[in-house]
Amino acid sequence: MKTVSLMLMAAFMCAACYDTPKKDNPAKEINMDAEKKAITATIEKETESFFARDYEAWKSNYAQTDYAFQAWSNDDGTFDSNVGWNDINKQIGKYITENPEPVSSHPKVERKNMKYKFYGDNVAYLTWDQFNSDKPEKNFHHSKEVRLMEKIDGQWKIVCVSAFWDYKNLIPASRLPQIQRIANESGGKTKI
Repeated sequence: MKTVSLMLMAAFMCAACYDTPKKDNPAKEINMDAEKKAITATIEKETESFFARDYEAWKSNYAQTDYAFQAWSNDDGTFDSNVGWNDINKQIGKYITENPEPVSSHPKVERKNMKYKFYGDNVAYLTWDQFNSDKPEKNFHHSKEVRLMEKIDGQWKIVCVSAFWDYKNLIPASRLPQIQRIANESGGKTKI
């Protein structure tokens, strides 16, 4: 009996040694790539439509829910936030409507080091480094960005925006490629 138990245990352990984790389904990996592209397109469309002062296009990128949220730091050390679509629309929608001229305070926006985490098929969390140019594109502000995305009726929508800007340390445009390279090499472990 003891010999049979030891043989079963050895067989189990041996099987465990050779049981390699199954690779993800290639179709699912392709699908995740498509989802990432769709999410990125929504984020880019929101930025572009805001600066173009296209209210309807801007609005179409948001989850118009009572749990939608925006927060960002200001250059004076304060922050602003909006909770719920009505509050977001009241402040940002009003701003777009009252400032219809398409003027971008940041004509060049670069996103680097995007990290995605999916929670099921309909929710995604993202973080990245963003570099936001001044009007003449001579200097950039660095920001750390967070988005929570939700797929609603088959379309990715922004649920949460959090943006933390470093207003104090301007990055000359000539240094931007070097800073991005350092950020890529460090894997985001060091502050840019």
